[in-house]
Amino acid sequence: MPEERTVDVVVVGGGPAGATAAEDLARSGVRVALLDRDGRVKPCGGAIPPRLIQDFHIPDSQLVARIRTARMISPTGRKVDIHIEGGFVGMVDRGPFDSYLRDRAEQAGALRLHGQFLRIDRENGTAVVYRDASDGSEKRIATRLIIGADGARSRVARNEVPGGDTIPYVIAYHEILSAPEGPAAQMADYEPDRCDVIYDGRISPDFYGWVFPHGQTLSVGIGTEVDSVNLKHATEALRAQAGLTGCETLRREGAPIPLKPLDRWDNGRDLVLAGDAAGVVAPSSGEGIYYAMAGGRVAATAAAATLKSGRIKDLRLARQLFMREHKTVFRVLRSMQDAYYRSDERRERFVSLCHDLDVQRLTFEAYMNKSLVKARPMAHLKIGAKNIAHLLRLVPETSV
Repeated sequence: MPEERTVDVVVVGGGPAGATAAEDLARSGVRVALLDRDGRVKPCGGAIPPRLIQDFHIPDSQLVARIRTARMISPTGRKVDIHIEGGFVGMVDRGPFDSYLRDRAEQAGALRLHGQFLRIDRENGTAVVYRDASDGSEKRIATRLIIGADGARSRVARNEVPGGDTIPYVIAYHEILSAPEGPAAQMADYEPDRCDVIYDGRISPDFYGWVFPHGQTLSVGIGTEVDSVNLKHATEALRAQAGLTGCETLRREGAPIPLKPLDRWDNGRDLVLAGDAAGVVAPSSGEGIYYAMAGGRVAATAAAATLKSGRIKDLRLARQLFMREHKTVFRVLRSMQDAYYRSDERRERFVSLCHDLDVQRLTFEAYMNKSLVKARPMAHLKIGAKNIAHLLRLVPETSV
């Protein structure tokens, strides 16, 4: 088997996490290779908050829509519109967006490898073995460290990191449609700058459904951990509910979304995980792009620190840095999912709670800035009291 060359770090997987890690390492002067199958498009709603746009310097050209309203829809059809004050949520198409991130990593100096990861070979040092996309041959590239960013159900995580083979998942399925126009637009309850989030057990018994605009197209889909749910039938029902049955279906996609960050992200030897491979998708919302890129950045930081110090324990920095900033948000979102996604009665109460202006402001401040805002302590206390009142059924479902 030919060995093409030697690098300091091989990043396995070229999604937002892997591409970000590769770009950061290349810009810091590390010899890094980015291995990706290229062309695979992950099913994704495509929402990115302003903090991502700012932190990772995403140009306007990558945005296919700007969302200014989020509509929450309850099991009984109640609709609560939450307006994004003084900003917007950007929408991207994952195919062009991921390709842009990979190209940017290459322009920064990362070596691009097109192929499928096969295994890690440690017989003579450490090397990544992959199947080259151009001719199907097995190739080997020697490296000092590896970043596993090969997504949910990661082969790298499964073979290298404790718990990597048992992480729980939600299955996400969506259909990409042409945006309604002409007669179809008259039938549809659809706005090109509004995201709809549907909390309804008939659509998803344990998560939610969505309608997300993407400019000339839109994403309609659901997530669920329940095996018995027919994803296509549920999405068909969602399309009918939104008046989108007449829109052309361009493609159908499905993929797992991890539900919980792994307790450990490194193997204590030569490897650290990032993105979906590490389980960093936000509970309750299923948001993953920002956290994937943040995970790629801390993985790159940990790898660079390890290369400089020679201390393998520095690989632990990836999880430590990520959790230091995001652990509380993940904990709150997990508690919300556990409390409100259990039944339609609870979902109804959750949407009712979303009428509250304090809830709306703090929710979107937290989403846009990726932190729990501490500037309004009384608002936090009020929300906590209202939350308890709803869970204890002290507030009528129709209360606003």
